[in-house]
Amino acid sequence: MSYEEGATFLFTSESVNEGHPDKICDQVSDAVLDACIKEDENARVACETCTKTGMVMIFGEITTSATINYEQVVKDAIKEIGYDDAQKGLDYNTMNVIVAIEQQSPDIAQSVDSSTGNIEDIGAGDQGIMFGYACDETDELMPLSHSLATQLGARLTKVRKENILDWVRPDGKTQVTVEYKVENGIPKPQRVHTVVISTQHNPDVTLEKIREDLMEKVVKDVIPAQYLDENTVYHLNPSGRFIIGGPHGDAGLTGRKIIIDTYGGWGAHGGGAFSGKDTTKVDRSAAYAARWVAKSLVAAGLCNRVLVQLSYAIGVPHPLSVFVDTYGTGKSRSGKTDTEIAKIVEKNFDLRPGCLQRDLQLKRPVMSKTSAYGHFGREDPDFTWEKPKDLSF
Repeated sequence: MSYEEGATFLFTSESVNEGHPDKICDQVSDAVLDACIKEDENARVACETCTKTGMVMIFGEITTSATINYEQVVKDAIKEIGYDDAQKGLDYNTMNVIVAIEQQSPDIAQSVDSSTGNIEDIGAGDQGIMFGYACDETDELMPLSHSLATQLGARLTKVRKENILDWVRPDGKTQVTVEYKVENGIPKPQRVHTVVISTQHNPDVTLEKIREDLMEKVVKDVIPAQYLDENTVYHLNPSGRFIIGGPHGDAGLTGRKIIIDTYGGWGAHGGGAFSGKDTTKVDRSAAYAARWVAKSLVAAGLCNRVLVQLSYAIGVPHPLSVFVDTYGTGKSRSGKTDTEIAKIVEKNFDLRPGCLQRDLQLKRPVMSKTSAYGHFGREDPDFTWEKPKDLSF
């Protein structure tokens, strides 16, 4: 992204609530993963989920010594989201759960497992490219447009589960457009240009009340007043009616919200989804590592914003490449070139999959937390990749 000094532009990010059909699937897939690694930290899990009216199906490859009641795990995840009535789009009590799980291919296992028994020699679970991003426009070192869209969605869930707004149902989407201005070569957020919220609701609530409540209990609670002005545009339930939702309204699949899961369209994405995958799979672990690296670089004052790319080959422990792009802010902030900063990365981080599992403690059953409202930019001690590393350079 390159703009001349003083130029302004609009950038938009979106999010979806935990009751969105695709997000339901992400949460179910990670619930299955957590159930496996809770009993067997070395479980190999690649669990996909799909859902439609009255049905949730899990399918994929799992090799584990754990004994799992998959149907109960699925039902518990749906119950936790809040789908307890078919009128809402799904009922965990009556839905049909289909399980189509096989073991991981031994061809994959033999290429990944360490022949020496050392974690340093564990090979990547697949080939691929992964990206991490960080910038200094928010305290959590995330893009403001993405942070606000995600927080609006989380707030919608909070007002529903705490009965602050008793008419809200689980499904919903949010979107925030931020106006940026380029100052010293860096995009700086100036104001919120547009807010979009579409939330599923009970049939007996008026559109007037929906819009009033969303403004007072959601928008104003999340977006700092400094970013809102008389010209901010609001589209609150713009369709006017959103009663039919969840899997009854749309089919859901794991891994269809990868931009929402990461940086809201900023930076780049390698294409791999996260949920339902154990962390020998670099789609997940290396994406977490790339965020850890990017956040550490910004926190250390080496740059104002940065994109980090890693690449891997199946069965090969070391990354094939490490790429750093500071958008020119490395030179202006710390006097270091992107090439010099890439060498700092290689000096300070061991990016082999087994070492990432060790250093970021990725074998813990905490992945369900990540499956809604973003894998990055959250203050939670279980999100170890969000704690910047002290760097030597």
